[in-house]
Amino acid sequence: MATSAVMTEDAVAATAESRFRAQVETLERRLRERDEQRRAMLHIMGDLNESNKRLANQRKAMLHILADYEQDRRRLARQTDRLDNSRRAVLHILQDSHKDKLRLEATRKAMIHIMGDLRETTAEIQRREKELRDKQEQLVQAGKLATLGELTTGVAHELNNPLNNIGLFVGNAIDLIEHGLTDEKIIGQLRHATQQVGKATEIITHLRTFGRAAPVSREPIALRQVIERALALMREQLRLRGIDVVVELGSREPVVLGNPIQLEQVFINLLTNARDAVANSPRKAIRISASVDSEAVELAFADTGHGIPTGLERRIFDPFFTTKEVGKGTGLGLSITYGIIKEHGGTISVVSPSGAGATFVIQLPLASADTPANSLP
Repeated sequence: MATSAVMTEDAVAATAESRFRAQVETLERRLRERDEQRRAMLHIMGDLNESNKRLANQRKAMLHILADYEQDRRRLARQTDRLDNSRRAVLHILQDSHKDKLRLEATRKAMIHIMGDLRETTAEIQRREKELRDKQEQLVQAGKLATLGELTTGVAHELNNPLNNIGLFVGNAIDLIEHGLTDEKIIGQLRHATQQVGKATEIITHLRTFGRAAPVSREPIALRQVIERALALMREQLRLRGIDVVVELGSREPVVLGNPIQLEQVFINLLTNARDAVANSPRKAIRISASVDSEAVELAFADTGHGIPTGLERRIFDPFFTTKEVGKGTGLGLSITYGIIKEHGGTISVVSPSGAGATFVIQLPLASADTPANSLP
C-alpha cells in the first residue's frame, strides 16, 4: 500500500511537473509570441513613423501646392479681369472704328466733291490765268506800240539821212551818165546808194522786229547787243535833245536767259524815262553801267534829272501811275518793265537821292553754260 502510495505520489508529481513544464513551455511560447508581436509592433511603429514623415512631407508639399494654386488662381483672376477690360476696350475700339469708318466714308464723299470743285476751280484759275497772260501780253504790246509812236520822230530823222544820201548818190550817177563819164564812177555812186539803202532797210527791219509780239521762248542772249539795239532806236532822239549817253559795260560779256525783244523794250522804256527826266536839267546825261559776279549781272541806268519825289519810289512801278503831265505819259512803261524783269527771274529797284537824279538798278541771273537755246524759264 505504501509502495502504491509512493508510486501514486511520484506519478502525481510527474504529472504536475509535466503540467508545469507544459505551462512553462506555453508561457515561453507566449513570451516568444509576445516578443515577435512586440518586434512586429516595433516594425509597424517604424513604418508608421515613416508614413507619418511621408504624410508630413506630403502635407507640406500640398500646402505649397495649395499656396501656388492660390497664387495662380489670383493671377488668373487678374488676367481674367484684364481680358475683360481688353474685351470691353476692343468692343469700344470696334465701335469707334465703325464710327470712324462711317466718318471716313462721309469724308471720302466730301473729298470727292471737294476734288471735283477743286478741278473746276483749277480749270477756272487756269482759264483766268491764260486770260490775264493774254491781257498782259496785249498790255506789253500796247506799251511797245506806244513806245514806237514816241520813237517815230527820231526814226524819221534817222531814216532821212540815208534817204538824202541815196538821192545824192543816184543824182551823181545820173549826172555822170549824162556827161558820158566812166562806168567805174557810176558804179561807185550806185554802190554808195546801195549801202544807204541797206542802212535804211536795217532800221526798218529793226522797227518791225521790235514792233511784233514777242514770243514766249527764252534763249541765251548777250545784254551788250540788246542795249546797243535799244540805243540804235533812241540815239537820234537823244542827239536831237542834246543828251549825252555814256555806256560802261566792262570787259566781261554778261549772258542771260531771256527774250531779246522784251529786254530791248525794258531798256527803251528806261531810256525814254531818263530822256524825259533830264529834259529841264542844266546837264543832260544818261549813264548805263554793268557789274557781273558769279551768279548775276547788275545793270544801272542813271540820269541827271531832278529825281523822284520823296514817297513815290514804290508807286512808280504801279500801272498807269505817272508824274508826267496829262497827255505826256501813259503810266505803263515802268509797270511793263517791272513785269518783264520779274518774268525773267530778276529784280528792279530805283535809287533817287534828293536832287541827284534817279538810278534804276536791274539784277538778272546769268545763264548757265549748259543752258539750251529756246528753253522756257
